[in-house]
Amino acid sequence: MTNQPSEPYFLVLGKVVRPHGIRGELRMQVITRFPEFFEGLDTVYLGTDKFDRRSATRYKVVRLRQERDVMLLALDGIMDRNTAESLRGKFVMSPLRDTLPLEEGEVYLFEIVGMSVYTDTDEYLGDVAEIMETGANDVYVLRGGSRGDVLIPDTDEVIQSIDRATRKIIITPLIGLLPGDGIDDTDEPDDDGDDA
Repeated sequence: MTNQPSEPYFLVLGKVVRPHGIRGELRMQVITRFPEFFEGLDTVYLGTDKFDRRSATRYKVVRLRQERDVMLLALDGIMDRNTAESLRGKFVMSPLRDTLPLEEGEVYLFEIVGMSVYTDTDEYLGDVAEIMETGANDVYVLRGGSRGDVLIPDTDEVIQSIDRATRKIIITPLIGLLPGDGIDDTDEPDDDGDDA
């Protein structure tokens, strides 16, 4: 049985890679940093956009097991390979109310989108329009500031604070990170070998 979710905020647990076998089982790439959360999981939501939960559909978990580097997921109502194929590429999510609590200073990715970003000298750079996952670290795409689109890496060196209450992020930009802040070498001495 499936229905639309009432919970507006979800944590992405994984992504359906492809069907597994002929009985509707799914191979799922694990995305969450909390794999222990899968223990006792009885309901998941599947959707195509991890930042838009309106299209997500709820499924009862029948079976969940690990096989090497993926999880094998069996869902109620998904009984054959063709039905399982229709779920390929969908994100597997769970309501935040059911997830592990965040540690102090941590935020969920969905909370970052829409936050305003300022430098440590109080220059407004724009709002976070999207988040790119690069593998090494996430990159925030900022739009709406006077510098145009700005890419900010989510690293401890750059991100100084994220305030959930005020929805404000403070950064310390590295040299050359912001558009218009090129390295100025006009003050370098002219080393052409002339001593006179």
